[in-house]
Amino acid sequence: MLTAFARAFRTPDLRRKLLFTLAIMALFRLGGFIPTPGVDYTNVQKCLNTGNTSGALSLINLFSGGALLNLSVFALGIMPYITASIIIQLLTVVIPRFEALKEEGQSGTAKLTQYTRYLTIGLAVLQSTTVVAITRSGTLFGSPCPNKLVPNDSIITVLIMVITMTAGTGLIMWLGEIVTERGVGNGMSLLIFTSIAAGFPQSIWAIGVERSIDVMLIVIAMGLVIMALVVFVEQSQRRVPVQYAKRMIGRRQYGGTSTYIPIKVNMAGVIPVIFASSLLYLPALVAQFQHNSNAAWVRWINSNFVRGDHPVYMLSYFLLINFFTYFYVSITFNPDEVAENMKKYGGFIPGIRAGRPTAEYLDYVLTRITLPGALYLGVISLIPLVALALLNANTGKFPFGGTSILIVVGVGLETVKQIESQLQQRHYEGFLR
Repeated sequence: MLTAFARAFRTPDLRRKLLFTLAIMALFRLGGFIPTPGVDYTNVQKCLNTGNTSGALSLINLFSGGALLNLSVFALGIMPYITASIIIQLLTVVIPRFEALKEEGQSGTAKLTQYTRYLTIGLAVLQSTTVVAITRSGTLFGSPCPNKLVPNDSIITVLIMVITMTAGTGLIMWLGEIVTERGVGNGMSLLIFTSIAAGFPQSIWAIGVERSIDVMLIVIAMGLVIMALVVFVEQSQRRVPVQYAKRMIGRRQYGGTSTYIPIKVNMAGVIPVIFASSLLYLPALVAQFQHNSNAAWVRWINSNFVRGDHPVYMLSYFLLINFFTYFYVSITFNPDEVAENMKKYGGFIPGIRAGRPTAEYLDYVLTRITLPGALYLGVISLIPLVALALLNANTGKFPFGGTSILIVVGVGLETVKQIESQLQQRHYEGFLR
């Protein structure tokens, strides 16, 4: 693989793309350390060493590479864009106008991308306002922070903070798009990859300092095993054979070929985990803004849904991941549409009649292959919570969490495939033999 990377850097245009991508990734990391105007950076660091976050804030902090808890200009990271993309994707199933745009091809996709950008800015305003409000209350780090994070919390200062964080999200969105256009591709995914991978060394070393070198080595070994399992499952797929009948159009013959429909075990990716984490954080967020903190329902939420290692939280997390996995797969893979397209071009599954029987068979296969995928996502996502109980370590310092591993492995595999395809176009030996 090192030889293949060396060959990639010896290719002039591919070398330019790789260096451009690395430069953007470095710029993205730099923005995560520039504090937002109005924030006392010294007090932030003091509170950061004593506090802890959970729920959706920890997810945003993960995707921002720690920029959220540093209250930097890139505090929101790429999370508003991810949320906006998911919402637009879901609306294409609900709103006929969006569905029509999706079917128009490149022009319709460009319009949907424009809507995603607008929604990203709107969500960034809402999320930055929430972050600033939590920062002013001193509960950004889970437990109340004795040091004042925003010394001057006037309206002007709050507006500047909201505008700065929103502008940071817009800049990140632009950086991701230019990496997709001028770099190696997958710009948004690579920025998330950068954020998560940058925290691995610090998290691993923190475990070695707080616990012992032996525990650190066990965590590293556990991480390598988890990565190998994730690679195995992410590459696993059920190949449904498809045969195309021979057709004569004029004097030319078409069809008569065999192919397959690849149905991945994990078709939903990491999206169900994001949905479940965000949904579980809502009760804690509502309870946090209640004035009567002694109410029975507020105490119940604080005792069951704030601590990530609580059995109620873990069970709810696991069940929600399974639900959202089936939900997302059902809206992204339409057996009726696939069966109709196969029938239109003369394709059929051997032993299955075209049309409705084919759709029913695909739905049968999809439903059963999604079950191990949903269970896999649930188990992988519970790894950091189980590690909290077994290692008695802070989940924020356990590097091999389910979401982080899924993203790092998925983006890494996709990036290698893209570089591989560009090397093959230039008649070089690839990464995979």
